[in-house]
Amino acid sequence: MPKLTVEDLEKIREKTRRTTLLREGTGKARVTVHMGTCGIAAGARNIMDALLKIMEEQDVTDTILTTSGCAGLCSREPMATVERVGETPVKYVDLTEDKMRKVFMEHVIGGQIVIEYALALGSERTH
Repeated sequence: MPKLTVEDLEKIREKTRRTTLLREGTGKARVTVHMGTCGIAAGARNIMDALLKIMEEQDVTDTILTTSGCAGLCSREPMATVERVGETPVKYVDLTEDKMRKVFMEHVIGGQIVIEYALALGSERTH
C-alpha cells in the first residue's frame, strides 16, 4: 500500500466534511443507505460514493445522506430508503450506481417513485 500524501489526506478530509454536513443538516429529503455487513459485501459503499458524487455534481444541499445497519433483507442488497418530507418512505433494492442515480434524480429531486426498483412503501419503524 502506498503512503498517503498531503493531497490524499486533504481529499479524505473534504469528503468527510461534506458527509458530516449532510448528516447534520435538515432538508426536503433523507436517503439512508443500508450498510450492514451484507449490504457492504453487496456494494453499499459504492452506492454511498455514487450518492455523494451525484449530490456534489447537482449541488444538492437540501438532502440528508445517512447510513443504517442491516434492514433484514440480505438477498436484496444493496438497499436504500428514500424519505421525502410529508411522503411515505420508499425502500429501493438490488441497487447499482446507475439505478441509484435514476432513483436520486427522479424520486429525491423529482418527487416520482421509481417503481421498477422499489420493494416497499412505508417504514419498519414504529412511532
